[in-house]
Amino acid sequence: MSDVFKVGVVTISDRASTGVYEDRSGPAILSWLEKAVKTELSFESRLIADEQNIIEATLVELSEVGASCACDLVLTTGGTGPSPRDVTPEATLAVADKVLPGFGERMRAISLAYVPTAILSRQEGVIRAKTLIVNLPGSPRSISEILDVLFEAIPYCIQLIEGPYVETHESVVKAFRPKHAIRVDD
Repeated sequence: MSDVFKVGVVTISDRASTGVYEDRSGPAILSWLEKAVKTELSFESRLIADEQNIIEATLVELSEVGASCACDLVLTTGGTGPSPRDVTPEATLAVADKVLPGFGERMRAISLAYVPTAILSRQEGVIRAKTLIVNLPGSPRSISEILDVLFEAIPYCIQLIEGPYVETHESVVKAFRPKHAIRVDD
């Protein structure tokens, strides 16, 4: 097991993937992680169209055990609304080994404190192989609001699926672990 925390960041947007506008969501995730995570990070970034087969293939690629791009965590952004083109949750569930409904429930609860339309979000959290995959919304502001709270549980989840021991900068977000799971350095 590596001590490097490998994170995949997948922006799912028809318009950003064709250059109609700049991707701001993927960079917002990267920036947030660089501020919050104390553990050495490496990133795999993708900018893809909102097509279910492309999303599925990308999630499989980023979670393939033994592959050079295998990630401990994959954060997607975009494609979680109710419009016909929004298929990120369907693609995520199609590749999942385990569904973690608490992630979607928690993200919607966080967003409801800011906007009543949070009930329209269809984010998911799943495990595929040894990778945690979480669907974030497409707005950079919403990404930060959600990660500020949701990330408390992510390091322990990564630990439970045999990933690296992820530490955070507590001034940004404090990782929660039960006492028995806290590593004590001598």
